[in-house]
Amino acid sequence: MRLKGIRRSRNVEVRGGRGGGARKGGLGIVGVIAVLAIGYFTGIDVSSLVGGTQNQSGAPASQADSAATQFSAQVLTTTEDVWGNIFPEQLGRTYEPPQLVVFSGVTQSGCGGASGATGPFYCPADEKAYLDTQFFDMLAQRMGAGGDFAAAYVIAHEVAHHVQNQLGILPKVDALRRRSSEAEANALTVRLELMADCLSGIWAMNVKGLMERGDLDEALNAARKIGDDYLQKQAGRAPQPHTFTHGTSAQRSGWFQRGYDSGQVGQCDTFAADRL
Repeated sequence: MRLKGIRRSRNVEVRGGRGGGARKGGLGIVGVIAVLAIGYFTGIDVSSLVGGTQNQSGAPASQADSAATQFSAQVLTTTEDVWGNIFPEQLGRTYEPPQLVVFSGVTQSGCGGASGATGPFYCPADEKAYLDTQFFDMLAQRMGAGGDFAAAYVIAHEVAHHVQNQLGILPKVDALRRRSSEAEANALTVRLELMADCLSGIWAMNVKGLMERGDLDEALNAARKIGDDYLQKQAGRAPQPHTFTHGTSAQRSGWFQRGYDSGQVGQCDTFAADRL
C-alpha cells in the first residue's frame, strides 16, 4: 500500500509503552475472536477472560511500535477521507471519525480492559477503536495473513463498526441480542461482522490509487484466515455454525468483495439478505 505522502490522522491516541510483565497463557485465536464479540456489546472487563498477566509500564515504545503507529495513523486518514465523502454523498449525513487508540501491552477502554490477547476491537461506549501494536505480527506470523494491506483491512474493519454505530445499527443489534437466545445472538453478530467486511470493501475500492499489485489478494486472504470455520479447523475442532460470530471464510471474503465491487453502502445490508 502506497502511504508515502499520506498525513497522519490527528485522531490517534498513543498510550504508554510495552509492559514489563511476560505474556502467559491466553485463549488462542478462536478465543480471541470470541472475546471480540463480548467487547462490542458489553461493558465488562475482557482482560480477565484472556488469562495471563500483563504489566502496563511507562516503557518507551520500540521502533516496531513506532512504525506500527505511523502506519495505523496514515491508514486511519484514508478511512476519514473515504467515509467523509461517502456519508454526504450516499447517506446525506456528516461523518464524525472515531479515535484510534494505539497501545502496547494493556490499556482500558469504555468496554473494559484491552490487551494484545483480545485483538483489535471497536468500543461503541467511547467510540474508539483499539489496536495493540503487536497484532500485525500475530496477523502475519500466527494467522498467515501478512502484508500491509491485510493490516490496513483490519483497521478499516474496526472503523466500519464505527460507521455502523453512527448509523444506529450497533445499538439496534445490541437490543436484539439481549432478547435472543445464544445461537440467535451469534447469528445477529455474524450479520453485523459481514456488514463491516462489506463496508471495508467499500473503503478498499475508494483507495485503489494507493493499492499495489497483490494488495486486494492480501485483504481477501486475511478475511478468509479469520473466518470462523477456518479458525475452528485450525484449533482442531469441527466447525460448529451455531457458535459462529464472524462468518465463514467464504462469507467474509465474499462480502468484502461485494463492497469492493459495488462501492455502495446499500449493497452491504446483510440483515436484509436471505442468504449470507
